[in-house]
Order: sequence, then structure tokens, then C-alpha cells
Amino acid sequence: MPSHGSLTKAGKVRSQTPRIPPKPRRNLFPRRRNSRNYRRLLYRLGQGQQVS
Repeated sequence: MPSHGSLTKAGKVRSQTPRIPPKPRRNLFPRRRNSRNYRRLLYRLGQGQQVS
């Protein structure tokens, strides 16, 4: 099965692209955020507050 282009040039563009440092993350990753929200929900239910 023929390939589109030679395999010797594979990854050429990516290796030539300048490296940009990642931006710092502002938000928590979802598992931690959901865990925190769930604990807040349980706390509010224990306090007898209305949770909508």
C-alpha cells in the first residue's frame, strides 16, 4: 500500500516549529473541582440550607 509522501520527511514541520511554554492553568482540573463542589453540597445539606 503506497504512502502519501516519503517516510524520511515524517515529523519535519513539528520539529521546525518553535517551542512555546504552556500557559499556567487557572482552573482546577475537573476531578478536583467536582470533588470540592460535592463536598460543599454535602456541607450545605448538613447545615439545612436550601440547595437549588
